[in-house]
Amino acid sequence: MTRHEPWPTSSTAADANGLSRRFRITHPFHPWSGQEFELVTYLHTWGENRVYFNKEHEHLVSVPASWTDLVPEDPLVYLAAGRSPFRVVDLIELAQLVERLRLASVNGIMP
Repeated sequence: MTRHEPWPTSSTAADANGLSRRFRITHPFHPWSGQEFELVTYLHTWGENRVYFNKEHEHLVSVPASWTDLVPEDPLVYLAAGRSPFRVVDLIELAQLVERLRLASVNGIMP
């Protein structure tokens, strides 16, 4: 009898061999925060790494991997210790978006 590996390798997964089969949602504002789920797969989709799992054994759902304990906490978030809900890179991106919208409005261009 041939024994199969319990974790198939995926060319799109980030080091799947090092991942545990269960994970916890750690994002403080997610409604499932603190709950643990069985990992189905870990893929790079929608421009980010995402974890896929079955919610209540019914349907496949996904969340960003950064919202789980599978990815180490962002060092800036750790150092801020709750003092700032925003990362600098996100604030810069927001400022650029606001400026583009302002210019479009001034020039009469609908975004």
